[in-house]
Amino acid sequence: QVQLVESGGGSVQSGGSLRLSCAGSGYTYSSYCTGWFRQVPGKEREGVASIDSDGRVNYADSVRGRFTISQGNTKNTLYLEMNSVKPEDTAMYYCAAELSDTPIGQYYVPCEGYHSWGQGTQVTVSS
Repeated sequence: QVQLVESGGGSVQSGGSLRLSCAGSGYTYSSYCTGWFRQVPGKEREGVASIDSDGRVNYADSVRGRFTISQGNTKNTLYLEMNSVKPEDTAMYYCAAELSDTPIGQYYVPCEGYHSWGQGTQVTVSS
C-alpha cells in the first residue's frame, strides 16, 4: 500500500523560504511521476511541480524560478524548495505519485494520472 506523508509546512513571511518534504513508502516501481499540488478552499487544485523517473521536471508558471522540486537519494523522498514566497502561495500543499511497471514511452505517459496522495501540509505566507 502506497503511503505519502508530507511535512515542513508552516507560516513564513513574504519573501522567505520553506522546504516541504514528502516521504513515500510501500512501493518500488521502475517508472513514476511524483508531484506537488496545492489547493485553497473554494478553488480548484493546482499543479505546482512534477518530476518523473526520466528526470523531466515541470513547473507551474506561477512558481517557476522560485520553487525547486527534487528527490532524495532513494527516490522515495520528494522535496519542494520554496523561495521568495508570496501571499498567493498560501495553500494546502499535497504530494502525489503515479507509479508504473511500464517504462516511460508509448505505453506509459507520465504525470497524467496520479493515484496516490498525501494528507497535505499547510503553508501560510503573510505579507
